[in-house]
Amino acid sequence: MYLSNIKLWNFRKFGSEGEINFAKPHLDLNLIKGLNVIIGENDSGKTAVIDAIKLVLKTHSYDYIRADDKDFYKETNRFRIELVFEDLKPEEAKNFIEWLGWTGSGEEAKPFLKLNYDVKRQAGKIIPTDVKAGADEEGYLLSAETKDYFKATYLKPLRDAENELIAKRNSRLSQILLGDEAFKGKEKDNDLVKIFSSLKTELENYFKGVDNLGQPKITEGKQIKDKIDGYIKSFYNKDSNTEFEATSNDIKSILEKLTLALKDEPNPGLGTLNRLFMAAELLHLTKSNWSGLRIGLVEELEAHLHPQAQMQLIEAFQEQKDIQLILTTHSPNLASKLNLKNLIICNNGNAFPMGDKYTKLDKDNYKFLEKFLDTTKANLFFAKGVILVEGWAEEILLPSLAKVIGINLTENGVSIVNIGNTGFDHYAKIYLRQAEPNMKIPVAVVTDSDIREYEKQLILDSSGKPIKDDNGKNRYDYIKIDIQQRTQQKLAEINGKSENNVKYFPAPNWTLEYSLLKSASLSTLFQNAVKVIHTGIDWDTNFEKALAEKLINKGLKKTEIAYQIANAIDEDLGKAVRTIKILDDMNDTVNYLIKAIKYATGN
Repeated sequence: MYLSNIKLWNFRKFGSEGEINFAKPHLDLNLIKGLNVIIGENDSGKTAVIDAIKLVLKTHSYDYIRADDKDFYKETNRFRIELVFEDLKPEEAKNFIEWLGWTGSGEEAKPFLKLNYDVKRQAGKIIPTDVKAGADEEGYLLSAETKDYFKATYLKPLRDAENELIAKRNSRLSQILLGDEAFKGKEKDNDLVKIFSSLKTELENYFKGVDNLGQPKITEGKQIKDKIDGYIKSFYNKDSNTEFEATSNDIKSILEKLTLALKDEPNPGLGTLNRLFMAAELLHLTKSNWSGLRIGLVEELEAHLHPQAQMQLIEAFQEQKDIQLILTTHSPNLASKLNLKNLIICNNGNAFPMGDKYTKLDKDNYKFLEKFLDTTKANLFFAKGVILVEGWAEEILLPSLAKVIGINLTENGVSIVNIGNTGFDHYAKIYLRQAEPNMKIPVAVVTDSDIREYEKQLILDSSGKPIKDDNGKNRYDYIKIDIQQRTQQKLAEINGKSENNVKYFPAPNWTLEYSLLKSASLSTLFQNAVKVIHTGIDWDTNFEKALAEKLINKGLKKTEIAYQIANAIDEDLGKAVRTIKILDDMNDTVNYLIKAIKYATGN
């Protein structure tokens, strides 16, 4: 069985004022078998999902978990958590017969199990309640034995792996081992017990000064005991004697004496200990002869792990069979390594699974993203706003342009994602849903209109033959053409792709560079940058035509020009009297960039 759905009403940030409406949960999140990774910006609700599951299921480590005032949404006095489990095998379902619900009928009928935890407070005090189960809204109390089948394995975000793995009373390592079939139910009939029983006898004989046959033997332990006996006779009475006893040799006490370490690693670091601890915890999830839930909850998987270790770990988790893992992460490294179907994005009081049942991505989009969603692009999952651009020039220039109009993209949590081509659908559709609720992250797509304003024409002599240059190559001229109608149609076509939170912002004139040339605000700055980068070219006779020639022949050094402009803007921003300004004019040809910046930042 696996946890297929979690619903929350008025829990933490998932809530609203007023009475709970069972038909409208504030979070309705579907999960998949195997690996589920919850990502998103800080304070987006990732931990709330994990904590809600823990409140209902409790943990194998017997953490003290109970409802708290901070669990209620604002000033509300009731919260509710519902967990639904599906795909129950017969050996699992038999544990919950009286609480099961059914979907379908006849031979197609399948069991499911719904748990609910409905907590209220009155006069500032939380009313004690317990987890219930059943197909209806109320449910029935679970027995203590039944609850044991639901316990989760939980790894906290700031885990002290070293402390969990060393020998001590009630050590986490001893709890893990006690739950394994190697020791569970074999508290007396176990080789470890026999080994420690023999050791206990030998230790006690050492201090008595006898061998294993009870014959006297001189030992350092006996000498120590005699000295203590001398003192106790004078302190207590002359007939008193002491006796050294080894600690009990029950299996729990024995396992509490064990420490787990990595072979040939005398002083392992936090990252190594963390992985060792996770390996030990997986024993709970992979033990045989267990008909209960196999679910692991891990917060901030990346804690103390370098990027390569993170990727190695997530690959191993994706290969696990028959267990369900629900993780949270802030790491773009992990997000870039995962299949999209394993991701859940938390945003704006909701959580959005990325599987093909939910997004508007098609099969080709998923295949593309699995190959090309690298760490740089994966930061879009953690952003408050996203700007998708075609290339380096836009990526370099936009942050500086934003500062000119008083907006800092970093402070606003906006990620600029350079996709390196015009295949925006692969990324934009990540944010488009097949059904409500829709995502609220503003996604601005900045793209060229790509309608050439010049044509490349072969120069012919009077006989119609091509004229050659000094190198014997054909000569061309570049002729300005009327493209007004085509441009309007193309802009309408691009803008028509906008949907819900994804908005397109096309360049009104051919490309970014051509729009910069036509800009009343930035034309001079652009021309100066071009002349610095491309020397030895006649720019003064007809700059526009020379630029068109470079664009058509793909000879314009766009990235270097963008750097030149961005540097000039950044230098100007530090001056007492600034000279570079962007006109507040809807007709300025760089206005599409400004609108994209404002949309992505919510302005």
